[in-house]
Amino acid sequence: MTDTGVRIDGNTLRLPGGVAVRFVRTLRLPETGTHPLPPGLGEFPVRRISDHADRVPERWRARGGVMLPVYLREAMWLSFAGTTEPAALQVGVGKVCAVSGRPWSDRLSRDPQNYLVLPRQPWLDGINSGKGTVRQFVAVPLGLGATVEGQVTGEETWGGVQLQTFPLNARELARWQEEERRRAERTRAFPQAAGYGAAMPMAASAPAAPAAAPRRAAAMGLGVGGSMRQEVYRDDRPVGDWSAEPAGRVFVHLVTPPEWRRITGEAPPPSPVDRAAYTRAGLPWFDYYDQDAEDLASTDTLEGVKPVGDWIGDDHEPWQEPSPQQVRPLKDAPGKPVEDGDW
Repeated sequence: MTDTGVRIDGNTLRLPGGVAVRFVRTLRLPETGTHPLPPGLGEFPVRRISDHADRVPERWRARGGVMLPVYLREAMWLSFAGTTEPAALQVGVGKVCAVSGRPWSDRLSRDPQNYLVLPRQPWLDGINSGKGTVRQFVAVPLGLGATVEGQVTGEETWGGVQLQTFPLNARELARWQEEERRRAERTRAFPQAAGYGAAMPMAASAPAAPAAAPRRAAAMGLGVGGSMRQEVYRDDRPVGDWSAEPAGRVFVHLVTPPEWRRITGEAPPPSPVDRAAYTRAGLPWFDYYDQDAEDLASTDTLEGVKPVGDWIGDDHEPWQEPSPQQVRPLKDAPGKPVEDGDW
Protein backbone atom coordinates (compact mmCIF):
# COMPACT_ATOMS: atom_id res chain seq x y z
CA MET A 1 0.00 0.00 0.00
CA THR A 2 1.11 3.57 -0.66
CA ASP A 3 0.77 6.92 1.08
CA THR A 4 -1.85 8.89 -0.86
CA GLY A 5 -1.25 12.15 0.95
CA VAL A 6 -4.72 11.77 2.51
CA ARG A 7 -4.93 12.72 6.20
CA ILE A 8 -7.58 12.63 8.90
CA ASP A 9 -7.93 15.96 10.71
CA GLY A 10 -10.51 15.39 13.44
CA ASN A 11 -13.32 13.86 11.37
CA THR A 12 -12.29 15.68 8.18
CA LEU A 13 -10.57 13.89 5.32
CA ARG A 14 -7.92 16.16 3.80
CA LEU A 15 -6.94 15.14 0.29
CA PRO A 16 -4.03 16.54 -1.74
CA GLY A 17 -4.65 19.93 -3.32
CA GLY A 18 -6.49 21.35 -0.33
CA VAL A 19 -9.69 19.27 -0.63
CA ALA A 20 -11.61 18.80 2.64
CA VAL A 21 -14.44 16.25 2.96
CA ARG A 22 -16.67 15.60 5.97
CA PHE A 23 -19.40 12.98 6.20
CA VAL A 24 -22.42 14.51 7.95
CA ARG A 25 -25.34 12.72 9.61
CA THR A 26 -28.79 13.97 8.64
CA LEU A 27 -32.53 13.29 8.64
CA ARG A 28 -33.72 10.70 6.15
CA LEU A 29 -36.32 12.11 3.77
CA PRO A 30 -39.57 10.41 2.73
CA GLU A 31 -39.15 8.57 -0.57
CA THR A 32 -41.97 10.47 -2.27
CA GLY A 33 -42.05 14.16 -3.11
CA THR A 34 -39.22 16.69 -3.33
CA HIS A 35 -38.02 18.36 -0.16
CA PRO A 36 -35.78 21.15 1.20
CA LEU A 37 -32.26 20.28 2.31
CA PRO A 38 -32.28 18.46 5.66
CA PRO A 39 -30.06 19.68 8.50
CA GLY A 40 -26.65 18.43 9.56
CA LEU A 41 -26.79 16.46 12.81
CA GLY A 42 -23.10 16.01 13.52
CA GLU A 43 -20.15 14.43 11.77
CA PHE A 44 -19.56 10.73 11.35
CA PRO A 45 -16.36 9.68 13.13
CA VAL A 46 -13.65 8.51 10.71
CA ARG A 47 -10.81 6.08 11.48
CA ARG A 48 -7.95 4.64 9.44
CA ILE A 49 -8.21 0.99 8.41
CA SER A 50 -4.48 0.47 9.01
CA ASP A 51 -4.92 1.37 12.71
CA HIS A 52 -7.21 -1.67 13.13
CA ALA A 53 -5.64 -4.08 10.66
CA ASP A 54 -5.91 -7.04 13.05
CA ARG A 55 -9.70 -6.63 13.33
CA VAL A 56 -10.92 -5.95 9.80
CA PRO A 57 -11.45 -8.37 6.89
CA GLU A 58 -8.52 -9.03 4.60
CA ARG A 59 -10.18 -7.31 1.64
CA TRP A 60 -10.56 -4.13 3.72
CA ARG A 61 -6.84 -4.21 4.51
CA ALA A 62 -6.14 -4.70 0.80
CA ARG A 63 -8.23 -1.65 -0.15
CA GLY A 64 -6.85 0.54 2.63
CA GLY A 65 -8.53 3.84 3.35
CA VAL A 66 -10.81 4.71 6.25
CA MET A 67 -14.07 3.58 7.84
CA LEU A 68 -17.09 5.18 9.48
CA PRO A 69 -20.17 3.76 11.27
CA VAL A 70 -23.69 3.98 9.79
CA TYR A 71 -27.05 2.60 10.88
CA LEU A 72 -29.35 0.71 8.53
CA ARG A 73 -31.19 3.31 6.37
CA GLU A 74 -29.26 6.18 7.92
CA ALA A 75 -28.81 9.18 5.60
CA MET A 76 -25.67 11.23 5.08
CA TRP A 77 -24.31 14.13 3.07
CA LEU A 78 -20.80 15.11 2.09
CA SER A 79 -19.54 18.56 3.06
CA PHE A 80 -16.65 20.21 1.19
CA ALA A 81 -16.31 23.26 3.44
CA GLY A 82 -12.66 24.11 4.03
CA THR A 83 -11.46 23.22 0.53
CA THR A 84 -8.75 25.77 -0.20
CA GLU A 85 -7.91 25.43 -3.92
CA PRO A 86 -9.88 24.58 -7.07
CA ALA A 87 -10.19 20.82 -7.50
CA ALA A 88 -12.16 18.27 -9.48
CA LEU A 89 -13.48 15.64 -7.07
CA GLN A 90 -14.84 12.29 -8.18
CA VAL A 91 -17.35 10.64 -5.82
CA GLY A 92 -18.10 6.95 -6.24
CA VAL A 93 -20.76 4.86 -4.52
CA GLY A 94 -19.72 1.24 -4.92
CA LYS A 95 -17.44 2.46 -7.73
CA VAL A 96 -20.37 3.98 -9.64
CA CYS A 97 -19.96 7.70 -10.25
CA ALA A 98 -22.54 9.62 -8.18
CA VAL A 99 -22.56 12.40 -10.79
CA SER A 100 -22.70 10.53 -14.12
CA GLY A 101 -23.81 7.00 -13.23
CA ARG A 102 -20.86 5.62 -15.21
CA PRO A 103 -18.30 3.12 -13.90
CA TRP A 104 -15.44 4.46 -11.80
CA SER A 105 -12.66 5.97 -13.89
CA ASP A 106 -9.16 7.29 -13.27
CA ARG A 107 -9.75 10.04 -15.84
CA LEU A 108 -11.95 13.12 -15.85
CA SER A 109 -14.74 13.24 -18.42
CA ARG A 110 -17.05 16.02 -19.59
CA ASP A 111 -19.48 13.94 -21.67
CA PRO A 112 -20.97 13.15 -19.26
CA GLN A 113 -19.23 15.09 -16.51
CA ASN A 114 -17.99 12.63 -13.90
CA TYR A 115 -16.80 14.98 -11.14
CA LEU A 116 -17.70 17.87 -8.88
CA VAL A 117 -15.99 21.26 -9.02
CA LEU A 118 -14.68 22.44 -5.65
CA PRO A 119 -15.01 24.71 -3.81
CA ARG A 120 -17.94 25.82 -6.03
CA GLN A 121 -19.92 22.71 -5.02
CA PRO A 122 -20.43 23.20 -1.27
CA TRP A 123 -21.86 19.72 -0.56
CA LEU A 124 -23.43 16.64 -2.08
CA ASP A 125 -26.44 14.93 -0.50
CA GLY A 126 -27.03 12.16 -3.02
CA ILE A 127 -26.83 10.99 -6.61
CA ASN A 128 -27.51 13.42 -9.45
CA SER A 129 -31.01 12.22 -10.34
CA GLY A 130 -32.94 15.00 -12.07
CA LYS A 131 -33.06 18.65 -13.05
CA GLY A 132 -31.99 20.56 -9.95
CA THR A 133 -32.48 17.55 -7.65
CA VAL A 134 -30.54 14.72 -6.03
CA ARG A 135 -31.72 11.53 -4.32
CA GLN A 136 -30.45 11.20 -0.79
CA PHE A 137 -27.60 8.85 0.16
CA VAL A 138 -29.00 6.10 2.42
CA ALA A 139 -27.01 3.21 3.92
CA VAL A 140 -28.10 -0.37 3.18
CA PRO A 141 -26.38 -3.78 3.38
CA LEU A 142 -24.85 -5.36 0.32
CA GLY A 143 -26.61 -8.43 -1.00
CA LEU A 144 -30.14 -7.07 -1.38
CA GLY A 145 -29.59 -5.32 -4.70
CA ALA A 146 -30.77 -2.03 -3.15
CA THR A 147 -27.51 -0.10 -3.51
CA VAL A 148 -26.78 2.21 -6.43
CA GLU A 149 -23.99 -0.21 -7.32
CA GLY A 150 -26.37 -3.17 -7.40
CA GLN A 151 -28.98 -1.41 -9.51
CA VAL A 152 -26.54 0.06 -12.02
CA THR A 153 -24.09 -2.84 -12.42
CA GLY A 154 -26.17 -5.86 -11.40
CA GLU A 155 -23.52 -6.79 -8.79
CA GLU A 156 -22.58 -5.65 -5.28
CA THR A 157 -18.83 -6.08 -5.01
CA TRP A 158 -17.38 -2.88 -3.59
CA GLY A 159 -19.83 -0.98 -1.39
CA GLY A 160 -18.61 2.06 0.51
CA VAL A 161 -17.68 5.45 -0.94
CA GLN A 162 -14.71 6.31 -3.14
CA LEU A 163 -13.11 9.75 -3.44
CA GLN A 164 -10.48 10.90 -5.94
CA THR A 165 -9.19 14.43 -6.47
CA PHE A 166 -7.57 16.19 -9.45
CA PRO A 167 -5.90 19.61 -8.99
CA LEU A 168 -5.51 22.29 -11.64
CA ASN A 169 -2.52 21.75 -13.88
CA ALA A 170 0.61 23.77 -13.08
CA ARG A 171 -0.17 26.57 -15.56
CA GLU A 172 -3.77 27.07 -14.43
CA LEU A 173 -2.88 26.78 -10.75
CA ALA A 174 -0.27 29.54 -11.12
CA ARG A 175 -2.84 31.69 -12.92
CA TRP A 176 -5.43 31.09 -10.19
CA GLN A 177 -2.93 31.88 -7.43
CA GLU A 178 -2.05 35.16 -9.12
CA GLU A 179 -5.75 36.08 -9.42
CA GLU A 180 -6.22 35.29 -5.73
CA ARG A 181 -3.25 37.46 -4.81
CA ARG A 182 -4.67 40.40 -6.75
CA ARG A 183 -8.14 39.87 -5.32
CA ALA A 184 -6.72 39.89 -1.79
CA GLU A 185 -5.08 43.22 -2.52
CA ARG A 186 -8.35 44.72 -3.77
CA THR A 187 -10.80 43.61 -1.18
CA ARG A 188 -11.04 42.41 2.37
CA ALA A 189 -11.51 38.63 2.64
CA PHE A 190 -14.67 37.32 4.32
CA PRO A 191 -14.89 33.82 5.88
CA GLN A 192 -16.91 31.23 3.96
CA ALA A 193 -20.04 29.61 5.43
CA ALA A 194 -19.25 26.24 6.97
CA GLY A 195 -22.20 24.41 5.40
CA TYR A 196 -25.77 23.95 6.46
CA GLY A 197 -26.92 22.44 9.70
CA ALA A 198 -25.39 22.66 13.14
CA ALA A 199 -23.12 19.83 14.18
CA MET A 200 -24.10 17.83 17.26
CA PRO A 201 -21.50 16.21 19.51
CA MET A 202 -20.77 12.54 18.98
CA ALA A 203 -20.84 9.89 21.68
CA ALA A 204 -17.78 9.55 23.87
CA SER A 205 -15.32 6.79 23.05
CA ALA A 206 -15.09 3.65 25.13
CA PRO A 207 -11.76 2.04 26.07
CA ALA A 208 -10.23 -0.08 23.33
CA ALA A 209 -11.16 -3.75 23.48
CA PRO A 210 -8.48 -6.45 23.47
CA ALA A 211 -7.31 -7.72 20.11
CA ALA A 212 -9.26 -10.54 18.49
CA ALA A 213 -9.04 -12.41 15.22
CA PRO A 214 -10.62 -10.51 12.31
CA ARG A 215 -13.87 -11.89 10.94
CA ARG A 216 -16.12 -11.24 8.02
CA ALA A 217 -17.84 -7.89 8.68
CA ALA A 218 -21.26 -6.93 7.39
CA ALA A 219 -20.62 -4.94 4.22
CA MET A 220 -22.59 -1.73 3.67
CA GLY A 221 -23.16 0.45 0.63
CA LEU A 222 -25.26 3.44 -0.38
CA GLY A 223 -28.69 3.30 -1.91
CA VAL A 224 -31.02 6.25 -2.38
CA GLY A 225 -33.91 7.73 -0.48
CA GLY A 226 -36.01 10.82 -1.00
CA SER A 227 -35.49 13.61 -3.50
CA MET A 228 -34.38 17.11 -2.53
CA ARG A 229 -33.72 20.40 -4.27
CA GLN A 230 -29.98 20.56 -4.91
CA GLU A 231 -27.96 21.40 -8.00
CA VAL A 232 -24.85 19.60 -9.19
CA TYR A 233 -22.85 22.29 -10.96
CA ARG A 234 -21.49 22.06 -14.47
CA ASP A 235 -17.77 22.78 -14.80
CA ASP A 236 -17.15 26.10 -16.58
CA ARG A 237 -13.48 25.25 -17.21
CA PRO A 238 -12.13 23.20 -20.13
CA VAL A 239 -11.26 19.70 -18.93
CA GLY A 240 -7.67 20.40 -20.04
CA ASP A 241 -7.30 22.89 -17.18
CA TRP A 242 -7.18 19.96 -14.75
CA SER A 243 -4.27 17.64 -14.13
CA ALA A 244 -4.35 14.45 -16.19
CA GLU A 245 -3.47 12.36 -13.12
CA PRO A 246 -5.23 12.23 -9.74
CA ALA A 247 -3.40 13.73 -6.79
CA GLY A 248 -4.89 11.33 -4.25
CA ARG A 249 -7.74 8.96 -3.55
CA VAL A 250 -9.32 7.16 -0.60
CA PHE A 251 -11.72 4.24 -0.09
CA VAL A 252 -14.32 4.87 2.64
CA HIS A 253 -15.69 1.67 4.18
CA LEU A 254 -19.15 1.79 5.79
CA VAL A 255 -19.39 -0.18 9.04
CA THR A 256 -22.46 -1.21 11.08
CA PRO A 257 -22.50 0.18 14.66
CA PRO A 258 -21.90 -3.25 16.29
CA GLU A 259 -18.93 -3.85 13.99
CA TRP A 260 -17.61 -0.35 14.71
CA ARG A 261 -17.61 -1.09 18.44
CA ARG A 262 -15.97 -4.50 17.92
CA ILE A 263 -13.28 -3.17 15.58
CA THR A 264 -12.41 0.15 17.23
CA GLY A 265 -13.53 -0.37 20.84
CA GLU A 266 -15.41 2.95 20.56
CA ALA A 267 -19.08 3.58 21.17
CA PRO A 268 -20.88 4.33 17.89
CA PRO A 269 -22.89 7.55 17.55
CA PRO A 270 -26.44 7.42 18.92
CA SER A 271 -29.18 6.30 16.55
CA PRO A 272 -30.52 9.00 14.19
CA VAL A 273 -33.07 11.51 15.46
CA ASP A 274 -36.72 11.12 14.45
CA ARG A 275 -37.42 13.58 11.61
CA ALA A 276 -41.01 14.30 12.67
CA ALA A 277 -39.88 15.26 16.16
CA TYR A 278 -37.23 17.53 14.62
CA THR A 279 -39.80 19.29 12.45
CA ARG A 280 -42.37 19.59 15.24
CA ALA A 281 -39.72 21.32 17.36
CA GLY A 282 -39.53 24.07 14.75
CA LEU A 283 -35.90 23.42 13.87
CA PRO A 284 -34.61 24.57 10.46
CA TRP A 285 -34.50 22.96 7.04
CA PHE A 286 -32.57 24.64 4.22
CA ASP A 287 -32.74 25.81 0.62
CA TYR A 288 -29.71 26.68 -1.52
CA TYR A 289 -29.61 28.33 -4.93
CA ASP A 290 -26.68 29.76 -6.86
CA GLN A 291 -27.92 31.92 -9.72
CA ASP A 292 -24.41 32.18 -11.22
CA ALA A 293 -23.92 28.42 -11.64
CA GLU A 294 -25.33 26.05 -14.25
CA ASP A 295 -26.98 22.82 -13.09
CA LEU A 296 -25.59 19.59 -14.52
CA ALA A 297 -28.26 17.40 -16.11
CA SER A 298 -28.62 13.87 -14.76
CA THR A 299 -28.14 10.73 -16.82
CA ASP A 300 -30.77 8.10 -17.56
CA THR A 301 -28.73 5.64 -15.49
CA LEU A 302 -29.11 7.57 -12.25
CA GLU A 303 -32.67 8.78 -12.90
CA GLY A 304 -33.75 5.12 -12.92
CA VAL A 305 -32.28 4.18 -9.52
CA LYS A 306 -35.08 3.13 -7.13
CA PRO A 307 -35.26 4.02 -3.43
CA VAL A 308 -34.25 1.51 -0.77
CA GLY A 309 -37.86 1.22 0.40
CA ASP A 310 -38.60 -0.81 -2.71
CA TRP A 311 -36.34 -3.53 -1.26
CA ILE A 312 -36.79 -3.36 2.50
CA GLY A 313 -40.21 -1.73 2.78
CA ASP A 314 -41.55 1.46 4.29
CA ASP A 315 -40.61 2.01 7.92
CA HIS A 316 -43.93 3.84 8.43
CA GLU A 317 -42.16 6.71 10.15
CA PRO A 318 -44.58 9.66 10.29
CA TRP A 319 -43.74 12.67 8.15
CA GLN A 320 -44.56 16.27 8.95
CA GLU A 321 -43.80 18.83 6.25
CA PRO A 322 -41.76 21.78 7.57
CA SER A 323 -43.51 25.14 7.52
CA PRO A 324 -42.21 27.82 5.11
CA GLN A 325 -40.73 29.68 8.10
CA GLN A 326 -38.56 26.65 8.91
CA VAL A 327 -36.88 26.59 5.47
CA ARG A 328 -33.89 28.95 5.53
CA PRO A 329 -32.19 30.24 2.36
CA LEU A 330 -28.41 29.90 2.37
CA LYS A 331 -27.21 31.70 -0.78
CA ASP A 332 -28.36 33.65 -3.93
CA ALA A 333 -3.59 17.97 8.15
CA PRO A 334 -2.16 16.51 11.06
CA GLY A 335 -1.85 12.82 11.93
CA LYS A 336 -0.58 9.77 10.06
CA PRO A 337 -1.30 9.34 6.33
CA VAL A 338 -4.23 7.24 5.13
CA GLU A 339 -2.99 4.21 3.23
CA ASP A 340 -4.33 3.39 -0.23
CA GLY A 341 -4.76 -0.12 -1.55
CA ASP A 342 -6.03 -2.17 -4.46
CA TRP A 343 -9.50 -1.12 -5.59
